[in-house]
Amino acid sequence: MRAALPPIIEAKVWPFADGVWLEWLDLISSLYSFLYSAALAAAMSVSIPYWIFQGVFHGKYRKGFGERMGRVPGRLQLPGAGDAVIWIHAVSLGEVLAVAGLVQQLRDNLPQHRIYVSTTTDTAQGLARKRFGEANVFYFPLDFAFAIRPYLRALRPQMVVIAETEFWPNFVRLTHASGARIAVVNARISDRSWPRYRRFRGLLRRVLANVDLFLAQTKADAARLQDIGGGAERVRVTGNLKFDILTPAPSAIVDSLRKSIAANESGPVLVAGSTVEGEEPLLLKAFENLLVQHPRSVMILAPRHPERFAAVASLLDKMSIRFHKRSVWNGEPLTGGVLLLDTIGELAALYALADVAFVGGSLVPRGGHNIIEPAQHGVATLVGNHTENFRDIVSLFQSRDAVRVVGPAELPLVLLELLASDKEREALGRRAAETVRSQVGATARTAGELRQLLARP
Repeated sequence: MRAALPPIIEAKVWPFADGVWLEWLDLISSLYSFLYSAALAAAMSVSIPYWIFQGVFHGKYRKGFGERMGRVPGRLQLPGAGDAVIWIHAVSLGEVLAVAGLVQQLRDNLPQHRIYVSTTTDTAQGLARKRFGEANVFYFPLDFAFAIRPYLRALRPQMVVIAETEFWPNFVRLTHASGARIAVVNARISDRSWPRYRRFRGLLRRVLANVDLFLAQTKADAARLQDIGGGAERVRVTGNLKFDILTPAPSAIVDSLRKSIAANESGPVLVAGSTVEGEEPLLLKAFENLLVQHPRSVMILAPRHPERFAAVASLLDKMSIRFHKRSVWNGEPLTGGVLLLDTIGELAALYALADVAFVGGSLVPRGGHNIIEPAQHGVATLVGNHTENFRDIVSLFQSRDAVRVVGPAELPLVLLELLASDKEREALGRRAAETVRSQVGATARTAGELRQLLARP
C-alpha cells in the first residue's frame, strides 16, 4: 500500500507509475540530505573559533578528533565475518550510566552478539571504556556521511540503539539504509526541547520514519514522539532506565571523608551536586546562614562542568569561605568549610554522606538535573523551581512527598527546618528511596523489546 503524501507532492506523483513515484521520493530525500549537510558544514565552519577556544583553554573536543572524523580506532576489536553486532550510542555520562545495565542484560541474553558503545563527551568516554572495555568503545562520528560510513562498514551493525533523543539525520538515514534496525531507548522530550521539535516536525517526520522502535520513559514522552513523527505502532512506554542504576559501592574517598567527619565531630553535611553558573553564590550564602546555627557544618560542592572548577574556587576565595579541593585534600578537617569536588565520577557515591542534598541546575533556569542519585541513598533532597528537563521524575517524587522544591529565598529556611527535625528529614529521605524502588524494571522491559525487534523477520 502506498504511504500517504502531503497534498502538493501527491498531486505531482499520482499520475506516475510506482517506479517514478519512488524516484521522486529518492530525489527529494537526497535534496534534503544535501541541504542539511551543507548547512551543518557551514555552521561548523562559522563556529571554528569557538571550537578552537574550547580546545585550547578548556581541553574540550580535542580527544578523539580523528574518531569523530571517521577514523576507526585501532584499539577496537572488530567483529568477525559471522559476528552479529549491536551498536549503542550514549551521549554523555548520564546516558552511559543509564545504559550500563542494559548492556549487561543484552550480553547475558544475546551472547552471540558483539556490543559496541559510542559516546560524545570525554567524561562519558572514560567511564564507558572502564565499564565496557576499550576494545568496544569509541567516539561518535560527526553527522557527515564521510565520518559515519567507515563505522557502518567496519561494524556492520544488525541493530543501532540510541539513548534518549539523539536524532542526527544523516546518521539515522545511513544506518537505516545499511539494513540495521534502529531503536531509541529511554526516549524523552523535555519541556525545553518540545517547542523546537514541534517547530520542525515536518522535517523530523522524515528522520523519524527511519526509526523502527521508540521506547519512551513516560506516556507524555510517548505522546510527544507520536506527534512529531513516531508512529503509534512504533512507540512503547518502558520506563526510565535511570531508576535501575545501581547505587555505587562505597569508595575510598567516601570512607576517608566519613572518618574525617566523625573524628572532627563535623556536621551536618550538605551535598550540593551538579551546580551550574549562578547557583553557587546562592548556595554559599545559604551555607553561611547555616553556619550561624550549625558552625561545624560541612558543604560538599560539586560543579556540573569541569571547566568551571577554577571559577568556583575563585568565588570561594572572594567570599572568604574556607575550602579544600578534593584533588589535593589529604584528610584535613573540613569543619565549618567546603570541600570543592574538582574530580569526575565521585558525586553519586558522596551523596551517601549527606544529611541534606541539593541537586543543581534548578535554582536558575537550566532545566534541572537528575534527583535519583541522592534518593537512592535515602537522603532528604531539595531542588529549585526550574526542573523542566526532569518534570516527570520531580512530579512523581512530589506526589509522594519525597522531594522539596524551593526558590532561592526559601532555600536557607527549608535547610534549617529539615536539620532541626531528624524525624522529618529522615522520613523525607525514606520516601525518596521507596519511590526509586517502586520504579525499577525499565532495563528488563527495554531489553525484552530490543530482543523482539531483533527477532522480527
